Amino acid sequence: MGQVLHGKAERFIQTALREWAYVRPYPTSEHRATELPIWLHRYNWHRPHGSLKSKPPISRLEMNVDNLLRLHI
Repeated sequence: MGQVLHGKAERFIQTALREWAYVRPYPTSEHRATELPIWLHRYNWHRPHGSLKSKPPISRLEMNVDNLLRLHI
């Protein structure tokens, strides 16, 4: 099981480097850091994932009527 988790973490890091950290030149590290929460939101809520049948990771959570996450904009 540990290898599976390591593989998922490594894949996430590769994706983050490719789609966030080095997707474009940032003027400063602070600018790059400011973009991280925006990228993480897109990654978790909107980006299709092949391993999830092109659904975003948030789709794995059971969200009922009382769950605040369902209020996502």
